[in-house]
Amino acid sequence: MSETFDLWKLIAGLGIFLIGMSMLEHAIKALSGRTFRRMIRLYTNGRFRSIGSGTLVTAILQSSSAVSLMVLAFVGAGVMSMQNAIGVIMGSNIGTTLTVWIVAIVGFKLKIESFALPFIGIGGIGLIFCDSSDKPKLYQFCRLLIGFGFLFLGLDYMKGSVESLGQNFNLSMVPDYGLWLYLVVGTLLTAVMQASAASIAVVLTALHSGLITFDIGVAMVIGANVGTTITVILGSLGGIPAKKRVAFSHLVFNIITGVVAFLSIKGLVWLITLFVDIQSNDVMGLALFHTIFNIIGVIIFFPFIGLLAKLLYRLFPDHKAVLTVYLSNTPTEVIEAATSALRQEILHLLHECQLYGLRLLDIDKQLVFDEDLPLEKSARKRLSVESLYEKIKLLHAEIFAYYSKLQSQKLEEGEAKELERMIFASRNIMNSNKNFKGILHDLEDFNGSENVYLNIQYKSFRKRLLKLYHDMRGIQGQESKEEQYHSLLKAFVRVEEADKVCITDTLKAVAEGGIKELEISSMLLVNRLFTQACRLQIFSLKDLLLSQEQISNFDRALDMKELLDEEKGKES
Repeated sequence: MSETFDLWKLIAGLGIFLIGMSMLEHAIKALSGRTFRRMIRLYTNGRFRSIGSGTLVTAILQSSSAVSLMVLAFVGAGVMSMQNAIGVIMGSNIGTTLTVWIVAIVGFKLKIESFALPFIGIGGIGLIFCDSSDKPKLYQFCRLLIGFGFLFLGLDYMKGSVESLGQNFNLSMVPDYGLWLYLVVGTLLTAVMQASAASIAVVLTALHSGLITFDIGVAMVIGANVGTTITVILGSLGGIPAKKRVAFSHLVFNIITGVVAFLSIKGLVWLITLFVDIQSNDVMGLALFHTIFNIIGVIIFFPFIGLLAKLLYRLFPDHKAVLTVYLSNTPTEVIEAATSALRQEILHLLHECQLYGLRLLDIDKQLVFDEDLPLEKSARKRLSVESLYEKIKLLHAEIFAYYSKLQSQKLEEGEAKELERMIFASRNIMNSNKNFKGILHDLEDFNGSENVYLNIQYKSFRKRLLKLYHDMRGIQGQESKEEQYHSLLKAFVRVEEADKVCITDTLKAVAEGGIKELEISSMLLVNRLFTQACRLQIFSLKDLLLSQEQISNFDRALDMKELLDEEKGKES
């Protein structure tokens, strides 16, 4: 063994430990992730149950951050109350101490090679011979074995890197900066690694090797508990107020618990000595301290969960964003004005959906729109594809809610039919958007494919969409409904012709061997959904702009075209 401190061995050990934790967490989530999510969602009704569920799930998953992020998601989705979320987070702090107990008992009491290497060997061989698609459970179980083995192999490396240094290390050489400095070090260490178990494993290793005193180890463990809140805070950034409330509750709980524990270090250390001889078994004593001070935190906060929840609602109130442009200031009692506002709002919805289509195909929006659309203006930033889709859904929901209010008014038959056509147009727009969303990944594959034909078709889809949007913008600018009627028919015919050209080109590519069998299926499916999305947008504009008589003529013209196409098909 080397007589000097081996920094790279320590870093390698820490890296292996973190890889082991990550593999262990992901394997357990893959094996039983749905069960844990169901437990968090269903078995958190009440303070005791929420704390118990948080403790149990975290103890199994070995990651308080993973559980806290689940809580963020469920609170954001509105399926978990704030009080129950606080209970789960409090329980997760207790559950995460199990990792420390396992490391303290197994990692420092038994010979690691005797069980860690067999786990890695069996898991690694199993992973090579298992197919993740054919035997997903067995594949994940092998990952679990490797993760468990890596966890302790990394710990062994860390121990080995400092053991020789610890034998000749004199604690009196360390300047006495006060325990608060080590509290900060523990916080920063965990914030950087985003894993309190890993930073506590480093502390346990240093304590076991005699590099730090028990009091310093205690201060660093308290800091690690505070540092683990960083992951949840990062997960809530830019999120809805509900997610910010969860993250802040985690921060408040851990900071106040940490302050109480730090101010009570001497008393808590005395309490530990009643159960463990910290002179001969300091690692076990530190694990017990970690558990006790988290339990004390739960006891302190338990009566104030409701009060904390109310405070968080005041700090982070729900601000309902007004997504509509024309409906918010138009009362439903004035039918004519409300009908006009609804039509304009649905046209606004169409434009936002067209922007979504442009984003999917990476087309500059300035080729269609001269300025930012209202959803991005209100957000004051460029929205991601996912955020834009969610806001469009909310906008559609507001449109439908307004339509429902209009239905409660006394409407004449003509007014009712007009409103019905408009809401049907909005549904067509949303179905079009859903089609585009469904082919997003296929289009990305086409763009990045090594197949030249798929690259060409990707560019063709971009040209087809841009042409359609230019046609539709031109139609909306026309003053005569008769012009709009004929222009819509022409736009529809162009969509159909582009669809046929794509199918013909694909058949030709198949015959020439320019496209593989699996790619044929993807190509035809994408073309069908893309064409259908284009049709739906034209249909929505038809219902919004044309008169009832023109709409009927339009539908008859399409029916006649289909009949003529069928006849041509029979003749050929």
